Amino acid sequence: MTKTVTLTIDNHPVTVPAGTLIVDAAKKIGVDIPIFCYHPKMAPVGMCRMCLVEVGRPVRDRATGQFVLEADGSPKIGYGPKLETGCTVPVEEGMVVRGYTEKVTEARDEIVEFILTSHPLDCPVCDKGGECPLQNLTMAHGPGSSRFEFDNKMHFAKHVPLGDLIYLDRERCIQCARCIRFQDEIADDSVLSFFNRGRRTDIVTYSEPGFDSYWSGNTSDICPVGALTTSDFRFGARPWELNSSASICNQCPVGCNLTFNTRREAKTGGAYAIKRVMPRQNEQVNEIWVCDKGRFSAYHFSESADRLSQPLIRKNGELTPATWGEALDLIGEKMKQAGEGTLVLASGRLSNEDLYTLRKLVDHQGGKALLDTHVGGGDFVAQVGLSKGSNLSDLGPGDTILVIASDLEEEAPVWWLRVKQAASRGANLIVVNPRETKLDRAAKKRVRYVYGEELKALAELKGTLGAEGNCVLFYGSEGLGLEGTTVLAQACANILIETGHFGKPNNGLVAVHRRANDQGAWDLGFRPSAEMKADLSGAKLAYVVAANPYGDYPDLLQMSHPQFLVVQDLFLTETAKLADVVLPAQAYVERDGSYTSGERRVQRFYTTVPARSETRADYTITAQIALRVGLELEGRFAPRVFAKIGEVAPEYAGMTFSDLAQVEEQWPIVGRGDMYYGGTTYENSQGLGVQLAAREGATVAEVSGAPVRVGTGLVAVPVTRLYDRGTIISRSKTLTARLSAPAVVFHPNDAQKLMLVQGMGVKISWNGSRAEATVDCDGTMPEGFVLVPRSLGMTVNHPVVVEVEKA
Repeated sequence: MTKTVTLTIDNHPVTVPAGTLIVDAAKKIGVDIPIFCYHPKMAPVGMCRMCLVEVGRPVRDRATGQFVLEADGSPKIGYGPKLETGCTVPVEEGMVVRGYTEKVTEARDEIVEFILTSHPLDCPVCDKGGECPLQNLTMAHGPGSSRFEFDNKMHFAKHVPLGDLIYLDRERCIQCARCIRFQDEIADDSVLSFFNRGRRTDIVTYSEPGFDSYWSGNTSDICPVGALTTSDFRFGARPWELNSSASICNQCPVGCNLTFNTRREAKTGGAYAIKRVMPRQNEQVNEIWVCDKGRFSAYHFSESADRLSQPLIRKNGELTPATWGEALDLIGEKMKQAGEGTLVLASGRLSNEDLYTLRKLVDHQGGKALLDTHVGGGDFVAQVGLSKGSNLSDLGPGDTILVIASDLEEEAPVWWLRVKQAASRGANLIVVNPRETKLDRAAKKRVRYVYGEELKALAELKGTLGAEGNCVLFYGSEGLGLEGTTVLAQACANILIETGHFGKPNNGLVAVHRRANDQGAWDLGFRPSAEMKADLSGAKLAYVVAANPYGDYPDLLQMSHPQFLVVQDLFLTETAKLADVVLPAQAYVERDGSYTSGERRVQRFYTTVPARSETRADYTITAQIALRVGLELEGRFAPRVFAKIGEVAPEYAGMTFSDLAQVEEQWPIVGRGDMYYGGTTYENSQGLGVQLAAREGATVAEVSGAPVRVGTGLVAVPVTRLYDRGTIISRSKTLTARLSAPAVVFHPNDAQKLMLVQGMGVKISWNGSRAEATVDCDGTMPEGFVLVPRSLGMTVNHPVVVEVEKA
């Protein structure tokens, strides 16, 4: 049981866990002690001195060691001669803290005045104005007139790009080191540092390219002044002009909570437009952080000029505009004729509501419901995945985390962050991968294997996963295709069942899926097919929704196409260009819905901006098609659709949007304008989501098959990269500079044999597919293999022998 301490802060008694710092104890009872350098997610440093307080402690008799008592029997309190920093002093039993005495106020006045000798009060033109703690504290503690001559102020260059995403205003920086410490302690990317001394102290970046980190946007959130601003929002709007809408990031399976800030814009004809993306606090999911991919590509695609705006029907070999009635009537007629020959291919970009209506439609037709993914095993996750009450932040000493065949930083960055933090708290982290990944730095055990020997490596680790403590097992798809990941998932599930690590909080299996709602699709009965090429070519009618098979797998173009192809998407993709009917769908920021994360947490997103022209929600379109084949489905309101999902997924039975909107108090308290400044992350007032309960009756099953092994030659291994040049991210102008030409990674010895050098252009070919890339070298990967990003444009979904030549 946690030991507690009782103390008094400004005449308010408070009981908190031992070791709590004074500033945090004060915040718990609503007393704001101002801070600049301190942040509750990072180690205290006591640099700014803004949190100075008077601290009194019970006086002890030196001779007896007993407390000295006052006349009324209470302990006598003795105060030290100097003020103490509330961010570095832990609470003590009987301590008395005074945070607003005359002595304290004078000290804070002096600190603010000192800061303002260098910091310009340019609040009217500063992006931080309106959500800046220094602005507020200047009003509370700043002098009416400055004793410091303006000409004596230090003047630096303003709006200096630290990188492509973050700008630095050197004059505004107050040297709190929050950004540097975040990069060192949390992001594990030590790319920022102080340069020079005294009033010339400056923030500089030592990486090439500048500020080379997946987490740079968070430094702007936690900066207590307007020194760091993001390239997409600077000079874009004032905080008080913005409206807020809660959402969920749809870039990966983590399910990070976001807030979209909107404002009416002339460019949209007075309609609301998204101005910036901010993290929304959810300590069970993303805490208060979000990666740069989620921040800078979460909505830009929805504003792209090449969005589909109206239905298209193929006439005389050309796609021509049509009305919704014409398009839906034609699809309904063809679907009646197709009957059991109907195939639905969907992706995890869709919401649970969309997937439900598609599943009901395909069941009505007696057809197939396929999921576009290369990661198998989602049904095992449904059986032994994380269950209600799980939180990666609870993992620590005595617990085990095993990550196999996944580079979490590239595939699910926030999971990488939270797993790394669990290891720093004492969890036993085991990383199993053929090559070195960044997560290796935090691991207590690192296991290497040759691609194709995943099951052997896993079996050798079984003895390390005892019944004691908790165990979470992440499996990915590095070097594996659909069949390989399915086999690996079964083996992982078996180990968890045999050791009893399932069906209880903080234990279970997590699939590192490709998309945000892949697990939701598995829950609703969609399954990937190893014979997708044959399934597509043999379908009488293929209804492809939010998927681009002919773009992702170019060799499909050489095969016969479905008799009738319907594509429902945001853009005229390679698949849509082949379609007989194309239907324009709404982006997720234009409608309500829900996703189920890889941790089996169902979360809701809200409408942020009005829909474009004639687009409709995916579940609405499907319901209107269903009506034309004799099936009546709810298609107008997402909450009503969600309430019916239990019909096809029993775990969701009885769950409503109201359940997903429930909130609870979280720590730390993120006060956007408070003197206790946690950053501009939004408090979560729109819902923390609901984690699904564990299924009962999971049993060990025989592992059938094995990951694909290949013969001699240079073997290409498919890997996932964060900046993957996909349909969504490629339309973010902010991230354009990071979407450079794909790089393929060789062991230096292999590169030498092929007479290749770092940065050289090469051509890679396999089975008729060809792609160009640049050369990168990594001495930690096994020889005989080359890492190929899945977005390279080749159909490489499992290890294959390839040919390489200079470009």
